Amino acid sequence: MGVDSGLPDFRGSQGFWKAYPALGSAGFHFEDIANPRAFQEDIGRAWGFYGHRLNLYRRTEPHEGFGILLRLQKHFPRGTFVFTSNVDGQFGKAGFPEDRIVEIHGSIHFLQCRIPCHPKIWSAESFHPAIDDENCRLLSDCPVCLVCNGPARPNVLMFGDGQWIAARTVEQMNRFRTWFGTVSRPVVIEIGAGQSVPTVRSFGESLGCPLIRINPREWEVSRPEDVGIEAGAVEGIRMIAEGFGSATSG
Repeated sequence: MGVDSGLPDFRGSQGFWKAYPALGSAGFHFEDIANPRAFQEDIGRAWGFYGHRLNLYRRTEPHEGFGILLRLQKHFPRGTFVFTSNVDGQFGKAGFPEDRIVEIHGSIHFLQCRIPCHPKIWSAESFHPAIDDENCRLLSDCPVCLVCNGPARPNVLMFGDGQWIAARTVEQMNRFRTWFGTVSRPVVIEIGAGQSVPTVRSFGESLGCPLIRINPREWEVSRPEDVGIEAGAVEGIRMIAEGFGSATSG
């Protein structure tokens, strides 16, 4: 979903190293830097990566597919609910109601203690990282915990992450379950969810309702009630919207 807004594709090391050549030349893989251990070993480098991403996501405008989905939801009596593994906050920025979004891996726009010393989660709104993009390092001070004044980290679920505070996501999931109990004949539209980190795929399939899978690489489906669309996000969303007439127009 984010790639069609111009965001980096971290699928495989080549895409990651293209976006962050300094980490590539140092032999880092995505799993190495998207890891709580990175904040223990070299917090300047870890925040160089996450600070760059935070600045990038703040600058990025959601692509037209988000707007089409917003207009499509008007056709459904109970509206829609977003379940995303993206941490970029693009659905909220595009106008989806905050109480109708599950960010299952957290959000880079929120912070928590690195340890953590306390289960607090707070907004990163006041943090404006200055980054040495060439060397992927934080130049400004890193954010600090509201309780212990030690280093803070993004409130995102990383690889091998036993320190992530999931309270915000748990609340989101509770709202989803309440909403899901009120709908009839639900349909899942899955956009760009791969198999390497199958969180979104597994969740959508677990709901037991028909699924429309939009994916340029891994679009195949196995159940007769499901539909696979071999396309990127915007193209696939447009194809679905054609059945609703004016949904694609502003």
